[in-house]
Order: sequence, then structure tokens, then C-alpha cells
Amino acid sequence: MRKIIVAALILCVALTGVAVAKTIKIGAIYPLTGPIASTGLRCKYAVEVALKIINEAHPELKGIPLAETAGLPNLGGAKIKVVFADSQAKPDVGKAEAERLITQEKVIALVGAYQSAVSKPASFVAERYKIPFVCGASSSAALTERGLKYFFRIAPTDATDSVGFLKFLKWLSRKTGKPIKTIGVFYENTEFGKHAALEAKKAAKKMGFKVVADVPYTFGSTNLNAEVQKLKAANPDAILVASLIGDFTLFVKTCKQLDYAPPISLSYCGGFQDPSFIKNVGKDADYWCGSQSFAKDLLPKMPLLAKVNEMFKKLAKGDYDGPTLEITHAVLVLAQAINLAGSTDGDKIRAVLAKTEFPMPLAIAGKVKFGPGGQNIYAETVIQQIQNGKYVTVYPENLASAKLVYPMPAWGKRK
Repeated sequence: MRKIIVAALILCVALTGVAVAKTIKIGAIYPLTGPIASTGLRCKYAVEVALKIINEAHPELKGIPLAETAGLPNLGGAKIKVVFADSQAKPDVGKAEAERLITQEKVIALVGAYQSAVSKPASFVAERYKIPFVCGASSSAALTERGLKYFFRIAPTDATDSVGFLKFLKWLSRKTGKPIKTIGVFYENTEFGKHAALEAKKAAKKMGFKVVADVPYTFGSTNLNAEVQKLKAANPDAILVASLIGDFTLFVKTCKQLDYAPPISLSYCGGFQDPSFIKNVGKDADYWCGSQSFAKDLLPKMPLLAKVNEMFKKLAKGDYDGPTLEITHAVLVLAQAINLAGSTDGDKIRAVLAKTEFPMPLAIAGKVKFGPGGQNIYAETVIQQIQNGKYVTVYPENLASAKLVYPMPAWGKRK
């Protein structure tokens, strides 16, 4: 009788082992509290959408890798669990959380951290432990110029955006017959802002633009009057802006207060792209421009993205923006790499990330591949302008859904 009971227990354990798939833990670091907490929560929702696609069967999303199955097929249907950590928008906190996630939570990979200033130290920790770090949205070009082996980035860099912005201004000059010769740069004094400004000035010199205003400010400022006055006094033909949501909102309010409307303003990722900007300033959001890797007016041409955007809206109560969509991409690509590796070993996952071209129908280019330094060589954006409270694509011409309003109307001449 005793042998029968033992055999039954063994069989039960065995059956349980088959029925209950392994759970794979990855860590996610975002600013869930602090000055950009609203953006951090949107980042969290973007991760959760990716988890739903990976862990649940979604036959209606056929075409998105891992969507039709529940879990990772090559690991016996293992589900991915994300352990979230709060950077508080502080680099030192983000670094400490990366250490904690790896050593205490035993995560096998990291995603994060939205801010370049946080992604930089956090990814150094991952490199030390040989843990893959897939970054969705941090844009400082320097991040993929450090020679790291375990760092990979989905988003375009500030270098590619800088060149894209100036090509757009040259196109605009030809289109309107009004030469655009001078630019101003306005940026937060952080890893993100300083490198965006550096790339803007480098591209301007190479492409024949004169930088007449170089205006940094402290991240999280409560007053930008002096900085906006500098821009107004220099009166550049165009300005390039690197600010996150709180600062960009204050910047626009200050521009209105001081009656400064640049002919055209182009923003790197961050504040402009966050839909909270429109809620924050209402009609005053109109006519500002910036790069976007998510364009709602392209959804009719991208039906899978339209469906996934609806999943995101249920959580975030609003559409994707560029950075949040890139974060969903990051988790989906990381899951594909783990599945293809058939292993939770960091070196094996890294090897797949480094050599594979990943299909990504949610991206404008439709695919992701990491080049030297871990940069996605297929990262693409469009230029959008806010018109009547909505983001519309104005460039390139073949994707445009609306005509650019240029120059930006003076504050006193708006309806």
C-alpha cells in the first residue's frame, strides 16, 4: 500500500510539473513616483500590454510574434512575470533598483528606464552581471556608444532625430521659398538634454545651420522666464527642444506669458510626445511639432497596431505615444529573444539579440535589428504637429495626413 501511495504522489508531482509552466522573471525600471510619475505609469501600462500579448493567446493578433500562443513555446509555455521598480526619476535610485532586481529578485533581464540619465547607470549594473538590458525609449545617442555588450535600444537616437529635423527644415525652406538658416536649442541639463543639444549642434554645423541660441535649464525647474527671454532675444528661425512633460508644459506656458512664438519648434522624445501635454495646456498645445514613432493617423494602414492601441487605451485611458509604444516593442523583442534562445541564460539571450532580425509589425519599419553598440538600425519616426488638439503627421509627405501650419501663429492672433 505504501508503495502505491508513493507512486501516486510521484505521478501527481510529475503531472503538476507538466501542467504548471515555469515563470520567467524580468525587471522593469521606470519613474513611478516623482516629477514625471504620470509618464512612468504609462510606461508601466506599455509593459503590461506586452505581457498580455505574450502570456495570453490572442489569435486576433496573428502576425505579432508570440501573440497566438500563451507563453513561450520553446520553454514549455513559460509565462513572463515582470517585477517593477521605481526609479523616482533619479539616476542613483535607478542604479540601486537594478542591483536589487538582479541580486534579490533574480530577474534574468531588464527593461527600462525611460530617462537616459537613469538608463545609463542601470545598464552599467546589468553589464556587470551579464544581464541583457533592452531599452525602449531613452534617446541619448551616447548610450549605444559605450561599447556595452548587453545593452540594446529600440528607439531612434537624438543623433538620428537631429539629422531628421534639419533635413525637414531644409525641405520646408524649399517648399515655402523662405530660407531657414538659424536655430536655437533649448534643453534640460541632463544626460538626455545635453546629448540632444550636442547632436543638434553637431548636425547644424555639418548641414549649414547657424546656432544662435544655446539655452540649457535645470530639470524640474519652477521658472523658465530667463531661458525663454534668451530664446526670444536671439529670434532663431527654428528651435529644437529636449524636455520631459513637466518642463515642456512650463516652457509653453512661459512662451505664452512672454508672447514668444518661434516660427517652428521641433521636440525630441519626451514632453511633446506625451498626450498629457495636450491636457495640460489645452488649445495652447496647437502648432508645436516633434518626432513620433507612434502616429494615430497611420492606424488605418497598420491594423495590428490599431488593435494593440485599443488594449493600451483600456489601461492608460489614452492612446500610445512614441516612447510607450517603443517600450511595448522592447518587451516583445526581449520575449522573442528568450524564446529563440530556449534558455534563461544571459549570454544565450544576448547572442540572439545581437544577431537576429525581429519582425515587429507594430513599428513603422516593421522590423527590429540591433547594430553595433546595440542600436536598432531600423528605428524610424515621422514628424507630427498638434492641430485642433490632435497629433497629425505632417512629414514625410508620403505619410502626411495634414498640411503643416507654418509659421506658428503669434499668440495674439489665435482664435
